[in-house]
Amino acid sequence: MQALKEQGVQVERGQSIVEVARAVKTSLDLVQMEQALAVAEPGIAKMRGQLRPGITERELWSYLHQVNIASGGEWIETRLLNSGERTNPWFQESSDRVIGPGDFVAFDTDLIGPHGYCANISRTFFCHPGRPSDDQRRLYRAAYEQIQHNLGLVKPGISFREFAERSWHIPDEFVANRYPMIAHGVGMGDEYPSIAREMDWDAVGYDGMIEEDMTLCVESYIGREGGKEGVKLEEQVVVTASGCRILSKSPFEDLLLH
Repeated sequence: MQALKEQGVQVERGQSIVEVARAVKTSLDLVQMEQALAVAEPGIAKMRGQLRPGITERELWSYLHQVNIASGGEWIETRLLNSGERTNPWFQESSDRVIGPGDFVAFDTDLIGPHGYCANISRTFFCHPGRPSDDQRRLYRAAYEQIQHNLGLVKPGISFREFAERSWHIPDEFVANRYPMIAHGVGMGDEYPSIAREMDWDAVGYDGMIEEDMTLCVESYIGREGGKEGVKLEEQVVVTASGCRILSKSPFEDLLLH
C-alpha cells in the first residue's frame, strides 16, 4: 500500500490493491488482450453475416460463442444481445424474440478469450432489408458522437474527475436511460477503474488518474425513457503517451451515420 501511495496511486472506497496495481498493463497483457480481440471480431463479423429477419436473438448470439470456443477462447460473461423494442432500456439479456426487418440489434461481447483476457466491444446493427428511420439515425449518431468525443479526452495525466467534467453532454431526453459510467478498465474481465459521470459523481464517483498503458472501454448507450429503441456502442483502447490507441476494429454502421 505504501509503495502505491509513493507512486501517487489512490486506493479508495474499498478497492483492492491488486485491482489498482493491475490497471496499468504489461506488454504481455496487451498481446493477450489483442488475441482475445482477434477472436471476438470474427465472431462479430459472423453475427453480422448471419443477421436476417426470422433469426432469434439467442440464435444470433450463439455465433459469437461458437467462434470463441472454436478459437480456444473460454467463456462469455453475459448474454447482452437485444433487438427491436428490447434494445431500450439496456441490460436485457438475449431471448427467443424473432428479429424483424428494420430492427436495431445491439450487443456487448463481454468475451473471455484465449488465456483468460477480455474483449469488450459493443455495436448496434440494422437488420435489412429496408432503410433506417430518421429517429434510428439520430439515436445512432448521438451514440457515435458520444464515443468519439470521450475517446478524444483519453490521455495520460487526466484525472477521472476532469474526464467526467469534460465528457460529452448527454441531452436531457437521454439522461434517464444513460449508461452508468463513461469508461471502465478491462483486462481479465471488467476491471478498475470505473469512471462515473459528472451527474453521478457524488453518489458513486472516485478520483484517480488515467495512466499510460491502462486499458479502458469507453461506453455509450443512447435511448429515451419509454422510447422504442436504443443504441449501444463501446470501444476498447490502450492509453498511449499521446492519447489512446483503439484496439477494437469492428466497423460502425455507415448506413446509420450518413
